Amino acid sequence: MRNLIEFLKKYNYWFVFVLLEVVSLVLMFQYNNYQGSVWFSSANYISGITYEADSKVSAFMNQDAVNKELTERNLTLEREVAILRAQLTDERIKHDSTYVDHGVADILSQFKLIPAKVVSNSVDKVDNFITIDKGLYDGVHADMGVACGNGVVGVVYMASGHYAVVIPVLSSKSNISCAIQSRGYFGYLHWKGGPSDVAYVDDIPRHAQFEMGDTIVTSGYSSMFPPGIMVGKVVKESDSEDGLSYRLEVKLSTDFGRLRDVCVIDDSAVRERLNLLRQAIDSIKPQRNQ
Repeated sequence: MRNLIEFLKKYNYWFVFVLLEVVSLVLMFQYNNYQGSVWFSSANYISGITYEADSKVSAFMNQDAVNKELTERNLTLEREVAILRAQLTDERIKHDSTYVDHGVADILSQFKLIPAKVVSNSVDKVDNFITIDKGLYDGVHADMGVACGNGVVGVVYMASGHYAVVIPVLSSKSNISCAIQSRGYFGYLHWKGGPSDVAYVDDIPRHAQFEMGDTIVTSGYSSMFPPGIMVGKVVKESDSEDGLSYRLEVKLSTDFGRLRDVCVIDDSAVRERLNLLRQAIDSIKPQRNQ
């Protein structure tokens, strides 16, 4: 206490000086219009800079949530476009102007997306794997399709409580049914190793008509993906090994080297069809053993 008193005695002139300066500044800005306007403008400028910096920090902190929302929205819009394109060619729309709206609502009611983030990924192996931060507790199960805002990613291989392992397109074990958009011909997507942005669609029939630059999408014949999910663009054609079909080289729309946000596709119709197929296989097995 004695030291504090000594300190105040020693520097009391400075304290009085600072106090008088503050009082004089307050009086000057309060009772003089020009000085008051200068103070107001300066204070607003500083506040604006502070709020702008705070906004940028908040936007950066919320970037993950925004990316998840954009990924989910891109997939939904892509799905709607594929449905509308298919239905606009249907003769039924000529007789019922509400048919398209009803069809979209009915199909999308079975379509659910589970946003997830990639926690580990590889692109330089023959059989690459992706780990995501969603698992059984989030509704993720084996055999669910996985996509991002740009297109197909892969299929869930196994899941634990909070994580799941995905077999991506960049794997020799990947086998996804695809189709040439608006032309109807379909084949199977494979990866042969090498560049991470190139894959191949095999088994395209010899009578198929297509052009370079045509879009490849999921066919809907797979039990993991609904139709219309983007896969890539045709960049080259060649003959299959047996010469009976075409092999199409596809530039993949998904950039696996920068993959961060994905969505797991939970389609109740697909799951029902897969369970029915498994039941049929199980029912046939005892008959074969007899």
